[in-house]
Amino acid sequence: MGSPDFAVPTLSALVEAGHDVALVVCQPDKPAGRGRVLAACPAKSAALQCGLEVACPERIRGPRGAEFLARVRALAPDFVVVAAYGKILPPELLSAARCAPVNVHASLLPRWRGASPIQHAILAGDDATGVAIMRMEEGLDTGGVYRMLREAIHPDDTAGTLSERLARLGGEAIAPALAAIAAGELVAQPQAEHGVTVAPLLSKEDGRLDFARPASELARRVRAMDPWPGAFTALAGASLKVWRARPIGDMSGEPGSVVAVDPTLIVACGEGALAIDELQLAGKKRMAAREFARGARLTPGVRLGG
Repeated sequence: MGSPDFAVPTLSALVEAGHDVALVVCQPDKPAGRGRVLAACPAKSAALQCGLEVACPERIRGPRGAEFLARVRALAPDFVVVAAYGKILPPELLSAARCAPVNVHASLLPRWRGASPIQHAILAGDDATGVAIMRMEEGLDTGGVYRMLREAIHPDDTAGTLSERLARLGGEAIAPALAAIAAGELVAQPQAEHGVTVAPLLSKEDGRLDFARPASELARRVRAMDPWPGAFTALAGASLKVWRARPIGDMSGEPGSVVAVDPTLIVACGEGALAIDELQLAGKKRMAAREFARGARLTPGVRLGG
């Protein structure tokens, strides 16, 4: 069970290991692109390329999910393996797995339980995160952990680049873990009771840059919101996405005011200043901030935000 790119290495690893993947469960197709044409998620596309059976139920709970649940139970699976499916599974589905319901979670549990662990690890300035192969239960990522693998967070990591590495790490770990669980050689260990943090689902508003905050925090937000929802501010009422930025030393100016445009766009913050290297005006392509400032004739004193 999985939907985004993060799920694909786990699915591929199960297929390559020779497991009988009886069913791949994904989120329903969603509109994409300017034409808003229905498009399959990455996991569905990968499953179809492998010739696997795919289900995209609208509901997995309650009366509307009964048919889907009956279908899963009829398969009598040894494992239900989840990698970024995007919905909390009901206990009836978790109990369908003969050996265990297993989740590939992108954090070092109990830190960053929840839907957006990769982004929140970057936002918090963590120097490392990882992947937990865990046994699922009714709570939000509260189940016991079979294995955890650590991964450093690089200073220039975005949520996208870090997600790619963690997805590969999960793919490398899942097949050996299942084999060890099935053989009784690997038992889930309870999570620590201390150090619990939660990573809620992101919204578009999480990308808004508040220049009253420290520049170091804003630079992390830019990286954490890439590729979605994208960090943004406003210029003369128009949305301006910020794709690459870095904190620099103090430069005098009101938070949000442009203090320099050469060699790059520098904006004063509540603490320090933010050097913006790449941005994108609504409806336009991404470009170097210096080129944008020249074309838009920005001068020191212009305010961003609002």
